[in-house]
Amino acid sequence: MCVWGGPLEEVFPETRTQRCWVDKSANVLNYLPKAAQPKAKSMLHEIWMAETRAEAERAFERFLATYSAKYPKATVNEITILAP
Repeated sequence: MCVWGGPLEEVFPETRTQRCWVDKSANVLNYLPKAAQPKAKSMLHEIWMAETRAEAERAFERFLATYSAKYPKATVNEITILAP
């Protein structure tokens, strides 16, 4: 389970809230047909499992190039939560 707000914000008020990748990925996958989800899930893992920010950004761009034209809701609506 992901922790949002509450005690974390009370103890560390300056901390920027960040959604967990499980939730981010689930939101994106919900916009894709079931047949496209395994490949998309693998590509999302490449983003958040990247060793460097540069690798994450390249993986993110590959994801956008693969899905944005055919499934814009999976990328446009979720772009702010996907960005590394």
